[in-house]
Amino acid sequence: MRINFRQMITSASAIAIVAVMGITTNIATAEDKAASPLEEGKKLAFNKKKGNCLACHMIQGGEMAGNIGPPLIAMKARFKRDALIAQITDAREKNPNTIMPPFGTYSIVSEKEIEKIADFILSL
Repeated sequence: MRINFRQMITSASAIAIVAVMGITTNIATAEDKAASPLEEGKKLAFNKKKGNCLACHMIQGGEMAGNIGPPLIAMKARFKRDALIAQITDAREKNPNTIMPPFGTYSIVSEKEIEKIADFILSL
């Protein structure tokens, strides 16, 4: 039986391509899972029945942003995570005259949702 060298190389190339595709698929899946909490936070922040941050703040990627509150940019430089969670939970603690709704105190969003929103905002 005679083995055709060209067929053997083509078969090996096909196997290698399939193997590499499997590896890149796994990498993409891992990246999707890693990005998932930020995407959840973004959805909550943009959701009109939940965070609705866009009603008052300009946020990158948001449409029809409000201008009542400050733009949410460079947030890691402005807030530590715990301070931002406290701000979202009840901004009246630091500023009794704020017009920002107390999202946590009034159970507009849950504690876990506030954490997701804070993580998203800190990524801006």
